[in-house]
Amino acid sequence: MYDEILTLDREIKDSFQVKKLIPAVFMETEVISVTYNRIFFVGEGEGKLIIDNEEFDIKGSEVFVISKGQIFSFSYQTKLSGFEISFGDCFWEKAPSSASNCKLLLFNDAALQQRLPLQVDDFRELNLICETLLKENMNEDYPNKLDAMAAYLKILMIKLANAMPSFQEGIDDFDNQIYRRFLELVSQNYHQMHDVLYYADQLSVTPRKLSEISKKKSGKGAKEIIAGQMIAESKRLLQFSARTIKEIAYQLSFSTPEQFSHFFKKQTNTSPLDYRKVFVNIGR
Repeated sequence: MYDEILTLDREIKDSFQVKKLIPAVFMETEVISVTYNRIFFVGEGEGKLIIDNEEFDIKGSEVFVISKGQIFSFSYQTKLSGFEISFGDCFWEKAPSSASNCKLLLFNDAALQQRLPLQVDDFRELNLICETLLKENMNEDYPNKLDAMAAYLKILMIKLANAMPSFQEGIDDFDNQIYRRFLELVSQNYHQMHDVLYYADQLSVTPRKLSEISKKKSGKGAKEIIAGQMIAESKRLLQFSARTIKEIAYQLSFSTPEQFSHFFKKQTNTSPLDYRKVFVNIGR
């Protein structure tokens, strides 16, 4: 659980940053509210990475994907060697459009693939790309330098997506196209639209077909994915904002606070009020 004050992501030059962790030891349990998409490429490590209250044991030879809007921290004395890459959407726009599907798959619902274990060959290849990206970033500025780094980031994103078993089943098949577009629509509209039928209509498939595709690609039905986005946002607002439960309910387009409370309790087995009290009382 988070027991520290929330810290906003620090502004980075050109909305892009790559850092080598050689190794890094996190002595503070600072909680970061992510405004830049982030990739932790972990060669070796020990400790825990906490993302939206879910704890991940750090084992090495793995990648953690954190998307903007999520919240993360490290447990005390977590050790990491590898790379930390941060980038904003304005930087990503410099990358060729052919990589966009890979970014959608990895970041539009990062909770579905928050941690990606890597095979030995994948690790070596990705490590080389990270080293190249770091070297390019450290070079003196020159015309089109940002475009070059964006191209390297594109390659990294494609390789990461290809390392996902579900992605290897066919990047351009119908189901993958529908699934990626569904994740994009949910990330844009979950505040207002909660019904699977809405998304199915937008994608010109039946709700049953959309749920079948979602289940096949993620292990979760379409309704679960929509609910997961809403619950993650609800938790962030309950923990780190002063909004009342009524205000949160209306922000997420529930008709009444009671309807929101019923939904939240069904998904988490606790009421919004009780959930918030846990964090208000931490440290007392």
